Amino acid sequence: MVIFALMIAMLLAMLDNMIVGTAMPTIVGELGGLDHLSWVVTAYALATAASTPIWGKLGDMYGRKGVFLTSIAVFLLGSALSGMAQSMGQLIGFRALQGLGAGGLMVGVMAIIGDLVPPRERGRYQGIMAGVMAVAMIGGPLVGGTLTDHLGWRWIFYINLPLGAVALFAITAVLHLPKKRAEGRIDYAGAALLTVGITALVLITTWGGNEYAWGSAQIIGLGALGVVSLAVFLYVEQRVAEPVLPLHIFRNRNFTLVTAIGFLTGFVMFGSTTFLPLYQQTVQGASATNSGLLLLPMLLGMLVVSLVAGRVTTQTGKYKVFPIVGGFLIMAGMFLLSLMDTETTRFTSGVYMAVLGMGMGCLMQTTMLVAQNSVEMKDMGVGSSSATLFRTLGGSFGVAILGAL
Repeated sequence: MVIFALMIAMLLAMLDNMIVGTAMPTIVGELGGLDHLSWVVTAYALATAASTPIWGKLGDMYGRKGVFLTSIAVFLLGSALSGMAQSMGQLIGFRALQGLGAGGLMVGVMAIIGDLVPPRERGRYQGIMAGVMAVAMIGGPLVGGTLTDHLGWRWIFYINLPLGAVALFAITAVLHLPKKRAEGRIDYAGAALLTVGITALVLITTWGGNEYAWGSAQIIGLGALGVVSLAVFLYVEQRVAEPVLPLHIFRNRNFTLVTAIGFLTGFVMFGSTTFLPLYQQTVQGASATNSGLLLLPMLLGMLVVSLVAGRVTTQTGKYKVFPIVGGFLIMAGMFLLSLMDTETTRFTSGVYMAVLGMGMGCLMQTTMLVAQNSVEMKDMGVGSSSATLFRTLGGSFGVAILGAL
């Protein structure tokens, strides 16, 4: 029952990222505000990225269950308000609130698995969660299009409410974790500095080359703000009793390595899933709905390999082979995709995408597994949130840099 509830929570966070795109034209038609359209997505992504490490630390300090239930409640409140929005400004604000909750959903799911499941068994459950992510990527555009066409765009937000209610009820009833009460104070200064730094980085990747030229004063200013904020953040974290992101976890070479690999995996995954539909629509002549379905080879490859990797890890206790094989498959997949031109058939591009998907399947949850196995139980939340954060930032940079190319 707990795993079922965690799967719903993971589905909520991932699905909402994918479901909104198909409804955008309808939303603009009703609310107006075409100039601010990108902020409907950006506000959600910013709030999710900035809040992820803070939710992780709060779970470590005050207990996972209460913090996770709070994040679900915040997400559902944001969903309900987004569905009732009467202007583009309101929708952007409510999407930011929804994103705050989503940051807690992602890290809460991973950290609770880390708390409940012994290290040897985690691979199987991480594989299941990777499968949920793949389902959200496949189903998001299809569900968004169907709801918008038949019930109206507001239902892409209202659909979260019954699902979230089930997750809330199940977690409240069946999840039993020890309560905590930390002695130290929350690191407000560190949280604020980290939020500013992450926000600056995400805005650079969102605005660079689109709203403003890469060499413009705005982008350079954001870059300087991000660097200064993160530098001061590192200074502060070494001097507080309960740092929001304890730097000692990065002394573990395995942890540092897999967070870097997670960044690169997010870079490739979000970059490719953003631009492959564009290629399929403009070059191969696919419709918007079909271009989502044409991603199936990549997402099925990721789903199957994630499940197999989780099972093998659980049975053998060995997982080093998967990051190595995954790295080779991702390089091979990206090389094959670089060969596509106007003559490439849908079958050929599907084979290329399957190779890339299998590479991502080897890496997606293995990186989280290694991250969790590399930290002490007291740091499970910040370990999980750091791995999630770096993957999210990798995705932001992937979309921006591939877009610039």
